Amino acid sequence: MSERAEDRRKPHPTDAHVGMRVRMRRKLMGVSQERLAEALDLTFQQVQKYEKGTNRISASKLFEAAKFLDVEIGYFFEGLSREASEGMSEPPGEPFAQSFFMTHEGVEFASLFPQLSPRQRRHLVELARTFVEECPPARS
Repeated sequence: MSERAEDRRKPHPTDAHVGMRVRMRRKLMGVSQERLAEALDLTFQQVQKYEKGTNRISASKLFEAAKFLDVEIGYFFEGLSREASEGMSEPPGEPFAQSFFMTHEGVEFASLFPQLSPRQRRHLVELARTFVEECPPARS
């Protein structure tokens, strides 16, 4: 397969970012994909594709999702850099953050972390660093 054909198969960075933000907000609210799909008059498989960035979410569906998830439309674009939105290079760390927030643990951790005191946050980061140094994670 040519490089151009392969690039066309990858989700556009904007679609992936918007999908990640939909997923993050949905999970923070404790809403299932099935429930969101029902509210948007879609199948849960379509919601999955939106969240992965595989399919683009239309303006009308994004508007409905914003209403249902109780956020402004701009929420879905927060943190999106101009370069990434134009399909240029992604900012350092963004693929990592995106994959982190695509997991249940990542979303739960992100929702709990701000509730910790600064001292507790430092201890948690030190604990994670110790885990990684003592037993590096397997790369999948």
